[in-house]
Amino acid sequence: MKIHREGFATISLVFLVLLVINGAVSYWFDSPVLTWSLLAVSVVFFLFIVSFFRIPSRQNTSGDNLVISPCDGKVVVIEEVYEPEYFKDKRLQVSIFMSPANVHVNRNPISGQVKLSQYHPGKYLVAWHPKSSTENERHSVVIDNGKTAILVRQIAGALARRIVNYLKPGMEVKQNEEMGFIKFGSRVDLYLPLGTEVTVQLEQIVKGQQTVIAKL
Repeated sequence: MKIHREGFATISLVFLVLLVINGAVSYWFDSPVLTWSLLAVSVVFFLFIVSFFRIPSRQNTSGDNLVISPCDGKVVVIEEVYEPEYFKDKRLQVSIFMSPANVHVNRNPISGQVKLSQYHPGKYLVAWHPKSSTENERHSVVIDNGKTAILVRQIAGALARRIVNYLKPGMEVKQNEEMGFIKFGSRVDLYLPLGTEVTVQLEQIVKGQQTVIAKL
């Protein structure tokens, strides 16, 4: 397991803050019970923060006709919707909710050329809110593999307030490589062509790099 580079600054800051707090309490309060209790809580909290930025070692699932899950989480939406940003037609939406306990790296579900990479400022509604896909802070990416194109949308939630995306229009990307990162969880939406065979179910737990979401 590795620690993602997006976490270095946050982890360092949390460590320094906890160090100052524990040092101050130890200096000003002559209470071993309080000192050791605070230290125990601080260690647990620090490890929890570190876990947000973990990158576990995994064996990739891949295939030219497969859409691989872009993140860890739970499938919360499978429905036909109108996609107004890029395709401007009906698409099959599959949404994955990422809890604070999930791995937060986002990956390319297919290989191909990036046709769109667009950031949108917005609100911070809870990630399961129906309007979060269109009103929250989000970043949309369209990847075209030469036969079809899909849109991947990273969505910030009430807690996650920083979306990172590394893709630029014109880039050639590979399936399962990093496309970005959402700090502290939230949601990723996939917009697939109508008629795509979805291979997951509502409430199913999925893993990035491994779970097949659909077959093109």
